[in-house]
Amino acid sequence: MNALTRAVLSFWDSSIGKKILVAVTGVALLLFLPGHLIGNLLLFAGKDAINEYALWLHELGHGGAVWIARIGLLAVLVVHIWLTIQLTVRNRAVSQKYSRPATTKASRSSRMMIWSGLTILAFIVYHISHFTVRIGNDYNGSAYLTSLPGHDGSVHNVHQMIIDGFSHVGNTLFYIIAITLLCSHLSHGFSSVFQTLGLRSRKSDTLIMRAGWAYALLIWVGFLSIPVAVLFFGYGRT
Repeated sequence: MNALTRAVLSFWDSSIGKKILVAVTGVALLLFLPGHLIGNLLLFAGKDAINEYALWLHELGHGGAVWIARIGLLAVLVVHIWLTIQLTVRNRAVSQKYSRPATTKASRSSRMMIWSGLTILAFIVYHISHFTVRIGNDYNGSAYLTSLPGHDGSVHNVHQMIIDGFSHVGNTLFYIIAITLLCSHLSHGFSSVFQTLGLRSRKSDTLIMRAGWAYALLIWVGFLSIPVAVLFFGYGRT
């Protein structure tokens, strides 16, 4: 084993290394969500807008780029959750040895982060299987083909798929719960990233906390606007 390998393994095994990796993977997820949200909000721009966007994504890199991104993001999320679990187990061992109210409170907070993270992971797997792989539905059928101005042949009607998907109460409620947990996670994780990377101080603490809440609120309102509009206000169903 050479020196570089030993250094990498030592960094991975250390609590500081794990915290930094949790922060870095967290930043990747924080950067991904706004872009994904903007794409989803094209639903409100009409059928052609979101269908054209979906077609562009699936043709990017001859169809390979979007899957590379999906697999990469899923790997980032798994690493993020796995390292968070490892850190919580270590912190729990320390808090039991040196039991204090503050450490107990932090331990409870970390446990909640783990459970919310695992729920979010389960939701993402379901979300991909439902809307991307399209398991257990007929979204790959001819009923979900449509035309697109300036494009020869038929394209997948993502607009109709989303409308039909969120017309089911069970799907929509699961989505609302998962997004709410995600945004609760984000409001805490946003400030934690700055703290781990040494970018948080007493002067900036309040600003960072408020920025985290604002970011989480915008993500929450943005993502939930779609299922709420479809299920409760009948958007696209008439």
